[in-house]
Amino acid sequence: MQSRLRVQGHPIQPMLVTFPLGLFVSATVFDLTDVAGGPVFLGEVGYWTGVAALFAAAMTAIAGMVDLWDVPVDGTRRTAIAFNVVNAAMAGLFLISSLVRAHSPDRGATAAILATELVALAAGGVGVHLGARLMRQFDAGRAETGSLDALAGGTVEVVRPHP
Repeated sequence: MQSRLRVQGHPIQPMLVTFPLGLFVSATVFDLTDVAGGPVFLGEVGYWTGVAALFAAAMTAIAGMVDLWDVPVDGTRRTAIAFNVVNAAMAGLFLISSLVRAHSPDRGATAAILATELVALAAGGVGVHLGARLMRQFDAGRAETGSLDALAGGTVEVVRPHP
């Protein structure tokens, strides 16, 4: 599998997906601390960390949709679609959590919001598994994964992959 969006021969979306996932985990940790009785400001930090994660997830989803255009119609396409759907579900659950908290004065977490975020992170774990499968399929499709040919040309490329 080739990617349209690449940095020095490596696909961008797998690099981007680490940002929302890490921010979602951080938001959940802040919210867990808030629900467990930590300082009140941690709930607001968790809220804003989740909002930042949603923006990062949107950028990652755009990169995923661009790459999805050129995925061959086989098991790789099914895996790529499942990967994007699972990650969208995770982001959707965090979006619901953020919308519920948006109008509260301290934007603190509740047990129900924390439970929603934990379910979302479980979905994110499935997304990580699917992403790893996609990367194995991507590496199997490359002629030579360790070659220096990937370093030739510009730093950031937007190209149509060869069939």
